[in-house]
Amino acid sequence: MAAAGQADRRILSAQEEAVERDVELIADEFRRGFATVARVADPSVAIFGSARIAAGDPVYESARAAGRLFAQAGFSVVTGGGPGVMEAANRGAREGGGLSVGFNIELPHEQQENPYLDVSLTFRHFSSRKTMLVKAAEGFVLFPGGFGTLDELFEALTLIQTGKVLHFPVVLVGSDYWRGLVDWIHARLLERGMISPDDERLLFLTDEIEVAVDTIVQCYRRNCAAAPAPALEQEATRQG
Repeated sequence: MAAAGQADRRILSAQEEAVERDVELIADEFRRGFATVARVADPSVAIFGSARIAAGDPVYESARAAGRLFAQAGFSVVTGGGPGVMEAANRGAREGGGLSVGFNIELPHEQQENPYLDVSLTFRHFSSRKTMLVKAAEGFVLFPGGFGTLDELFEALTLIQTGKVLHFPVVLVGSDYWRGLVDWIHARLLERGMISPDDERLLFLTDEIEVAVDTIVQCYRRNCAAAPAPALEQEATRQG
């Protein structure tokens, strides 16, 4: 694990000189990632959230329920492969009879592979791992989490906003946790013209696991744009 961290620091250093070797290593990781994604049955959803919660925590149990419901709806469940919310969603997928997928990352702490994976791959580099998490999924569901969860959230929003991915809903579960961020986006980004009203509508916010699951499932079935369906507008983020 420490060696992987040192390799990343070296690659990201302005003084990096082993260009050909590092490009080859990263390219190989992308090849393995693409091959693994090809094993993931369509459709699928990526679920994110804190690695620092345990079974019995309400967030853990909500993510577990979401994984189970997605599996029962015919979706594969893809996570970062680690503990916490990731474990919960993979566990729920197993319980629901679906395919459980984990794209893990080598870190010096926290990120041990959870025991509920049918398909798994461990990455050394965040860039290739993040690409596979998007490539494998038809949408994101995000439970409360830290910097890593926020990174995935804004990565997805940027890719949608710039047209790099289409028909890709992003659902935030837990209004108590996410409302401050949603209000900030509305009051700062939208009101100052940093984003458009359509950009704000890329986010869904709900407390209901069934609504979160149905949002992804129905969007996939309708091949919809990333915007709330009329029946779900009361659960979506505030409209501009």
